[in-house]
Amino acid sequence: MSRPFLKMNGLGNDFVVVEARSAPFAPSAADVRAIADRAAGIGCDQLIAIEPGEGVDARVRFWNADGEEVSACGNGTRCVGWLLMQASGKDHAVMETRAGLLVASRAGERLVSVDMGKPGLEWAQIPLSQDQDTRALDASLYDHPALSVPPGAVSIGNPHVVFFVDDIEAAPIREAGPVVERHPLFPEHVNVGFAQVKARDRIRLRVWERGAGLTQACGTGACAALVAAARRDLTDRSATLELDGGELLIEWRAKDDHVIMTGPAAVDFAGELP
Repeated sequence: MSRPFLKMNGLGNDFVVVEARSAPFAPSAADVRAIADRAAGIGCDQLIAIEPGEGVDARVRFWNADGEEVSACGNGTRCVGWLLMQASGKDHAVMETRAGLLVASRAGERLVSVDMGKPGLEWAQIPLSQDQDTRALDASLYDHPALSVPPGAVSIGNPHVVFFVDDIEAAPIREAGPVVERHPLFPEHVNVGFAQVKARDRIRLRVWERGAGLTQACGTGACAALVAAARRDLTDRSATLELDGGELLIEWRAKDDHVIMTGPAAVDFAGELP
């Protein structure tokens, strides 16, 4: 049977969102790769399924373009949150994910805030394969002069490593990204951020996403970059993140340590999966 989907994006980070509340949806890794294929399929960074959940607005599952199911996707959560709020007419939506319960709320016309919860800062939470100071890793991940400053590691429901660079245009993102992604220090592989701190409240960021490659934007990557920067007193606890696809406002709240991400959600087109 055919199944409806929406093609959506958050700052160019794009998704195929499948309605799975009326009939189960269990794609194989090959199915996911076929859907995500930009030449022969629909094309996306992540596939998302909206499923029924108990005591929540929906259960949400995420797959990267390589077919692997993952726990969290910040921009995708924002898009699904917007859909759920549009359907219900409410100003909040609670979603169950493998990373825990996430709450989306309206922040303006097509703007959505998502409470991503507390960041994981212990080495075992990220996870790393050995005990490390996650504020500044003591490990050689990639040999390049632009990446000489020890990176930080953060979990935002999924693992991130963040390199701080002087000039993001000189950073070897396409070369270092796939190598660091699969470094033995990261047993579940890792999203690789390259952050240039421009001011106490502004960071330029590009992210090599685990299983997806270099994307227009990465919501959890933006959260991780702000937390990693604030831990080293490079920024305040709130900043605008400049990504290739646009800007996100990230706040690491002092009162409860929760990370709040605010940005747009957009619908590109609708269709049906064969």
